[in-house]
Amino acid sequence: MAASKLQAFWNHPAGPKTSLSLLSFHFWAPTFKWGVSIANIYDFWTPAEQLSYPQQTAIAGSGIIWSRYSTIITPKNWNLFSVSVGMAATGMYQLGRKIQHDVFSKQEAAMAKEC
Repeated sequence: MAASKLQAFWNHPAGPKTSLSLLSFHFWAPTFKWGVSIANIYDFWTPAEQLSYPQQTAIAGSGIIWSRYSTIITPKNWNLFSVSVGMAATGMYQLGRKIQHDVFSKQEAAMAKEC
């Protein structure tokens, strides 16, 4: 059972065997793209004032665009889809943290001045 699933994965048109040629990106590019998502997860512990709007917008936008693309190409590339969803989610989370920090810290500072 496990051997047949492993063989099916290995021989899939978007699998690692097909992608061993230098011209193919179906398996290896999305696999290495996980590094961006992991780095963005590591930044969850970075103070929000150090986050960058352009960087997080690019990460979230790239994730959204490529997740859509991965579902319309043939063969469907589920590795690209999963990493793109991860990038979109981490990018949007970081953008939410940055917006929350910028908006609410300014409001709290204005309220403190009034008192």
